[in-house]
Amino acid sequence: MRRIVISTIGTSLLTNQINRANSDEKDWYNLLRDNANLSLANTPYEVLTIIETLVERAKQKLKQSQVKTIRLASAELNGIYGLYQEKLSEGKQDIHWLIATDTAQGQKTAEIVRSFLGDNEFNVNIYVPPGLSTASSRAFADGIDNLITWMQETIPSFKENGYQVSFNLVGSFKSLQGYLNTIGMFYADEIIYIFEGQNSDLITIPRLPITIDTSTIQPYKLPLALMDAGTEIAVDDEKILGIPESLVFDDGQEMTLSTWGKLVWTQSKDELLSQELLPFPHLEYKDSFYRDYEKTKTNQKERVKLQEILAKVSCLLEKSKGDTSILKGEGGVQYDKYTNKGDMAHFRVTQGLRISCTSSNGKILLHRYGKEPDVNNNPY
Repeated sequence: MRRIVISTIGTSLLTNQINRANSDEKDWYNLLRDNANLSLANTPYEVLTIIETLVERAKQKLKQSQVKTIRLASAELNGIYGLYQEKLSEGKQDIHWLIATDTAQGQKTAEIVRSFLGDNEFNVNIYVPPGLSTASSRAFADGIDNLITWMQETIPSFKENGYQVSFNLVGSFKSLQGYLNTIGMFYADEIIYIFEGQNSDLITIPRLPITIDTSTIQPYKLPLALMDAGTEIAVDDEKILGIPESLVFDDGQEMTLSTWGKLVWTQSKDELLSQELLPFPHLEYKDSFYRDYEKTKTNQKERVKLQEILAKVSCLLEKSKGDTSILKGEGGVQYDKYTNKGDMAHFRVTQGLRISCTSSNGKILLHRYGKEPDVNNNPY
């Protein structure tokens, strides 16, 4: 069976190359540690020079060493060697993704691993979740949110095509590893570890049959959809009264989705957004729109996408206080007025699906939904 292997990347491959017996390098470890969360652009020149020196050492060690030495040098490669029982040729048919932190050291380490696997004819890519670092709890949470979104967009199609999903968590920081343990129970078919120590065996944890009890979040699907689209909801808003605390991040004034909330919503939204139309703020529906929506009752994916777009439009209108010009620009929905059709406008759901609408007093009245030619020919 073909695999998609997702490996988290730490930085020990770099720090292991420091010659601690050399007095000239006695401060290198501390310098790397103190600058570990900096991006490439923000890392001091002195530290970049150290990183490049260690990168070259790591490349040479991986190129010239035996398997045992390679496995000791790189936790990430240790996991991959263990997965294939040291027969890397068996991994050529698989797809590998390396998950690196949004830092200079994380990305440089990932590039070393990618280069090594590429030299062994692996199909390998790097994904850097924007913002992912341990600089602050907020930065880390934002990075994890981006990682969850990427997984939701990437993994299902591979599963549909018969791939087995393996999480290689031998490398990476403990904080990231902890979250990936939980995330893996939803996305991975197996999670692999190797305990530290010479000749340690591979440990495989199969996926547990975990499902979300959507009945507990059913009453909050409107605010959850809005927060997923980027809306910040006031803590005293009646829409979120009683919402489970684990699903939201509360800064004292407004609530947004927590990392756990993002994961739960991602796993639940297909069911919850394929039900009735949600009463999003700033949006109203004509009977004709309801009728068009009813025609999609057998197409879950289409309904979910439609309601996600409506949540996005609602979010943008909330930010602009009802000004529809925000829907036209970058990050909008290609909102535009029809020619010679009065106040009638339209916006995009997908490349072939459109919604017609009119606007008044900060609200949008949705008239029709469907294939672009059908809506354009009869938008009323």
